[in-house]
Amino acid sequence: MFRGISSINLDDKGRLAIPTKYREELVECCDRQLIVTVAVDERCNGEPGCLWLYPLPEWEKVEKTIKALPTLNKMADKLRRFVIGNASECEMDNQGRLLLPERLRRYAKMDKKIFLVGQLSKFEIWNEDAWTAKENEWLNGDDDEGLEALGPITF
Repeated sequence: MFRGISSINLDDKGRLAIPTKYREELVECCDRQLIVTVAVDERCNGEPGCLWLYPLPEWEKVEKTIKALPTLNKMADKLRRFVIGNASECEMDNQGRLLLPERLRRYAKMDKKIFLVGQLSKFEIWNEDAWTAKENEWLNGDDDEGLEALGPITF
């Protein structure tokens, strides 16, 4: 399970260093094999907000789910084109570094400072400005769309 927020700097080659606390788990669960793709549900002020980073076994579940969607459904087609089409294989090196493809870095406007956000079975990768804006939006907003559908939640 991946949880917490880590502030990370991309190096000049576009690599991020996975925080030490996650490295052993990533070696065990996916032998350093990860998939990075665009996030379809997180935008901030109309701009791309983040990327998704999956350990390979978790990504294979996503692929299986998307593959099972109806072939003549427009939203399913969008998911296949956008999420699957932009997916890139990434391997974490022995120093815990991961090269983000240039195309995806450009898409999410990632140049130096980023945030790695644990999301249980995957990570979100945000550029600093988008994360800050989205965090302010969440903190200052009153958006509770879908809350009732979740039913009673106790923490």
